[in-house]
Amino acid sequence: MSLKFSVLASGSTGNAIYIETPSQRLLVDAGLSGKKIEKLAGEISLDLHSLDGILVSHEHSDHIKGAGILARRYSLPLYANEKTWQAMETLIGAVPEEQKFLWANEKLQTFGDMDIESFSVSHDAADPMFFSFMYEGKKLTILTDTGYVSERMLGAAEEADVLIFESNHDVGMLRMGRYPWNVKRRILGDEGHVSNEDAGMALADIVRRKKADVYLAHLSKDNNMKDLARMTVQQTLEMEGVAAGEDYRLFDTDPDRPTVLREV
Repeated sequence: MSLKFSVLASGSTGNAIYIETPSQRLLVDAGLSGKKIEKLAGEISLDLHSLDGILVSHEHSDHIKGAGILARRYSLPLYANEKTWQAMETLIGAVPEEQKFLWANEKLQTFGDMDIESFSVSHDAADPMFFSFMYEGKKLTILTDTGYVSERMLGAAEEADVLIFESNHDVGMLRMGRYPWNVKRRILGDEGHVSNEDAGMALADIVRRKKADVYLAHLSKDNNMKDLARMTVQQTLEMEGVAAGEDYRLFDTDPDRPTVLREV
């Protein structure tokens, strides 16, 4: 009787996260091809026929690429807020009306045996949001795709046992990299993505209050590396007086390999 999860894929090439309780099985985003998500699900022995729905955070391709395909193939309910539905409807193909549901931003709802809170993030999408999942005193928060971490976001992540948290880029790599300046400016802006250093600063505010397992997520393929992200976040946390092992544990995610299905 527990809350379980696996980050099926995370990165600039596609994102999908699996959440499970005794009575509910949900996918958060489906940003890879249907075939790829099926393969990743199989690696954790997940039968997609058993899913109860897909929650969509926002309409960018790396979060919705397979959403319509999976909804049609497995007759799955698809949940998104109104502005996200308007932005993604023509991108995911026709979905039967009876499978389309609104999930308002900034709202706490009960979904089976789970409470799920949606909260706004700062990203260049129509109305982006992420989620905290709560079951039997355990909490998991997903927070990626934001240009900065606000007090509201920190509040949504407070008391989480597991954080799936954006550590998108190394600022030096991004500034020196091959991206055109307008793309660099977007990533560095308030509606872009959180850097390794900023992830560490935000995490310090959360994990000093309660120990958590932190999964560094949505790493840029071109402007980050797992070892660098982990090292920078850990060094930043240490500078803030937060100790590895005592206050938090760090874990990696991958763009094409799921994390082990584990209990919160």
